[in-house]
Amino acid sequence: QVQLVESGGGLVQAGGSLRLSCAASGRTFSSYAAGWFRQAPGKEREFVAAIIWSGGITYYADSVKGRFTISRDNAKNTVYLQMNSLKSEDTGVYYCGADLNISKLRRLLGAEYWGQGTQVTVSS
Repeated sequence: QVQLVESGGGLVQAGGSLRLSCAASGRTFSSYAAGWFRQAPGKEREFVAAIIWSGGITYYADSVKGRFTISRDNAKNTVYLQMNSLKSEDTGVYYCGADLNISKLRRLLGAEYWGQGTQVTVSS
């Protein structure tokens, strides 16, 4: 069993930065791929970024490439999302997900575990 808890969200001006954290409990978390997703009001959840279990391979949505960086520290059971050059369209609830199959995360086919989400609001 893995439990995920996101933190680090908040209100930031356009052009600013935030770093989200996803803290996991459970000894097997280091075996899981992890991803970040977001959902804006009135819109469906969308894929943002994903990282394999070792951290050696990452994937990004086109809309965040060059601005966001996903990373993980398996010793701390934590996945991060560094968000720079934030835009108003980045506003939404950001969720962390984990699954043994990174393709499921990338294709938004679901995740074995989800966090409860953290709100990110970017003011223009």
